[in-house]
Amino acid sequence: MLCLRAPIPRRYLHMDHSKFEAALTEITEREPRYDRAAYHFLREALDFTLKERKKATGQSGHVSGHHLLDGIRRYALKQFGPMVVTVFEHWGLSSTEDFGRMVFALVDAAIFSKTDEDSLEDFKGAYSFEDAFVTPFVPMPRAMPARRITVDSPARELN
Repeated sequence: MLCLRAPIPRRYLHMDHSKFEAALTEITEREPRYDRAAYHFLREALDFTLKERKKATGQSGHVSGHHLLDGIRRYALKQFGPMVVTVFEHWGLSSTEDFGRMVFALVDAAIFSKTDEDSLEDFKGAYSFEDAFVTPFVPMPRAMPARRITVDSPARELN
């Protein structure tokens, strides 16, 4: 289960933002694999997931890795449409496991929290980017109109 440390009162948002930015500086200097914007997206996707869950179930708080990945998928499609894979590639993301690595980097930096049951394994192979972000935009093949062919007449193609 993952969440922001605690609900943040509006008056402290600036302070939390600076803590988040400081953590990102440390994380991206230590491990520059992922673009800083990817971490901002991840935090926004977590907020989106928490809000959607609250609307749907009335529950707030932690979400599982599986639920977060589903929220990431839905939020990415909403934000970037058919450009999701291009944006993610630019940020250094190529699989759901990349999100797990980012989540656990933020857990280590005390920005996100986790339960004892949460692990990086929760993020491995949840879905392919092709299935999640490309397939929804592939046009469905149109059915060809049926042609009426009579057996007793010569084919037009042969004339």
